[in-house]
Amino acid sequence: MNQNAKEILGDYIEFYALQANRLHNLGIAIDGFEISHLAFRTETLAEYLVVRQKLESICSANVENTWNGRPISKLLLQEHLQLSRSATTSLIELIPPVHQSVYKMGLEHIGIVIGEAFADFGKLHAHDFTGQQDQGEFCQPYFITFPDHTNVKFYRYSLEQVCLLEGKRFDGFYHELN
Repeated sequence: MNQNAKEILGDYIEFYALQANRLHNLGIAIDGFEISHLAFRTETLAEYLVVRQKLESICSANVENTWNGRPISKLLLQEHLQLSRSATTSLIELIPPVHQSVYKMGLEHIGIVIGEAFADFGKLHAHDFTGQQDQGEFCQPYFITFPDHTNVKFYRYSLEQVCLLEGKRFDGFYHELN
């Protein structure tokens, strides 16, 4: 386990295992799927700035943009995080305070890449989904919200790939909010 990442994010291996087990109980096997990212939510903008600075110490670049009037940073890790024997991720989505719903602070969701089978996956598991978000042309994830207000989101493209498709680049650190 990456000790610096664990100090910043908490036990991301345990979080991944919990969400994977919940999906397994719903009949959704995620073994073999790419893990797009882990999302970490902060309670205040001040906390967002502190966590962003800490994460940047273990990252090589970020893309930060404004969504619903608040900054959101996608941070590219220097080293992949090992989530399980077969799952890794290289991206952390850092999200500041809640805008419209109840969310868990800290580790809040896992993004799973379904790829070209996204539409078929959506039809097959429609009864399990809490909903689908429209976050732009390349980002319309299905999601499942659990009773503890954590989520799992299913994407056609990884969040890193979405950023690239939108014309953004991971070539340094850029901030919408200082």
